Amino acid sequence: MARRFRVKRVTSTGLTPTGSTAAGSLASMVERLALALERSNVLDYTMLLQRPWRLLWINFVGGMARGLGIGIGFTVLSAILLYILRGLMVANLPFIGDLIATIVRLVEQQLRP
Repeated sequence: MARRFRVKRVTSTGLTPTGSTAAGSLASMVERLALALERSNVLDYTMLLQRPWRLLWINFVGGMARGLGIGIGFTVLSAILLYILRGLMVANLPFIGDLIATIVRLVEQQLRP
């Protein structure tokens, strides 16, 4: 969440309308900016960019984990869908039962060696 910093207007005497100096206001803005940069982990990101092989390794491992998760998730969802289709086939619905029976037979033929 980005914060917007307000800049105080400085009058011709060097004071802001509330009476504080511009230097104090600037110092507090710089301090808030430093805290915001520290909270956003810019240093960690910069260090990561200075080591490209580490960046590649982290992205490679993340991609492998996502691919494995997609594979396992698709397998589980397919098994659940086939289980539901078999239940509908047993229910012996006229048109849907024939369609589902054909789909299940095709899948079972593909699974046999």
